[in-house]
Amino acid sequence: MIVRALGRVPYDSTYAAMQSFTAERDAGTPDELWVCEHPPVFTQGLAGREDHLLAPGDIPVVATNRGGQVTYHGPGQVVAYPLIDLQRAGYFVKEFVYRVEEAVIRSLDVFGVTGHRVAGAPGIYVRLDDPGSHALLPQRPQKRLPGEPLPAPDFVGLGKIAALGIKVSRHCTYHGVALNVAMDLQPFQRINPCGYAGLQTVDLSTIGVAVSWDEAAQVLSQKLAATLAP
Repeated sequence: MIVRALGRVPYDSTYAAMQSFTAERDAGTPDELWVCEHPPVFTQGLAGREDHLLAPGDIPVVATNRGGQVTYHGPGQVVAYPLIDLQRAGYFVKEFVYRVEEAVIRSLDVFGVTGHRVAGAPGIYVRLDDPGSHALLPQRPQKRLPGEPLPAPDFVGLGKIAALGIKVSRHCTYHGVALNVAMDLQPFQRINPCGYAGLQTVDLSTIGVAVSWDEAAQVLSQKLAATLAP
């Protein structure tokens, strides 16, 4: 996998570049991982509803073709875009999502934080009262009986630290994952993050972890490259 550190780049042009890369790649094109930071922007997924945009104000809103609802990108957040040929990698979309989340969990562990999955809600969450606790969440994904629906997501006591949104075209992925490091979290209060009213969003700095953007980006890049390998 080729890792490209893009620095701080506009969202619109990066989105267009991902689309072009994916449309033009062939069976021999190496996979890439783009790691960057964006100026303030709200992005809407395909399922995005206008009523989840509470008060965007002067922050632009960009409609995208990724899955999911509205989220926010801004300075102090590491955004990683894995451009993976799943057919060549040998795994399916569900496992791709699992592997991306696992990379975030392993990255957080480097900084002494335990990341958790919540049933029915993509992304990674932390305990607000004890971010380093390894105790299993009652809200964690668990085996269900055939035909049993997913439970309604339960975010009590949790903060979301990483958001996930992907698109797959011709077996190839783009869009990706955003890890909050040290950012202005106020814009998250202008939306229902990922479509959930009242969902608290946190970053590493607010849970007591002092780490630079560069260090967090390097760790996340390493973990993504390892977990997404065929």
